[in-house]
Amino acid sequence: TTGPSSDPDSPSTLESVQDNPDGGCHIYRNGYYGSSIDVVEGILEVNIIQMTSIQMTESQAENSLVDFVVTCQGSLPTDVCTVVSDPTCQVSKSVVCDPIVVTDECLLTIRRAFEEPGTYCINITLGDDTSQALASALISVNGGEST
Repeated sequence: TTGPSSDPDSPSTLESVQDNPDGGCHIYRNGYYGSSIDVVEGILEVNIIQMTSIQMTESQAENSLVDFVVTCQGSLPTDVCTVVSDPTCQVSKSVVCDPIVVTDECLLTIRRAFEEPGTYCINITLGDDTSQALASALISVNGGEST
């Protein structure tokens, strides 16, 4: 393959040279190519603005439920993933991903269950077809109460 044409007035030209195994002839192909770049805004920022423990009766207290109120800037997300890890954020305990529909303003509530009391690292990732953004927090779950 040879380089682009040296004519500064013409669009980029690509010449291709291939060997013909039958007779040692060469095939020359000339043509033009073009490309375009689409710039998308993407999800720029995610913030966990509130964490609220859901009070349940003793008969329902198998798991502690926590609601996370999340906001974002930029384009609207189409899915949310929550990773629950140990307090150092190194060992993942569970991963939950769900599709979401955000219509106007990026403000959503995500409810997650915790099987036992303890301190956890929470990573919430919002994504769409072209971008992802992440927010992290430490949460202490105490048998139905969180801080």
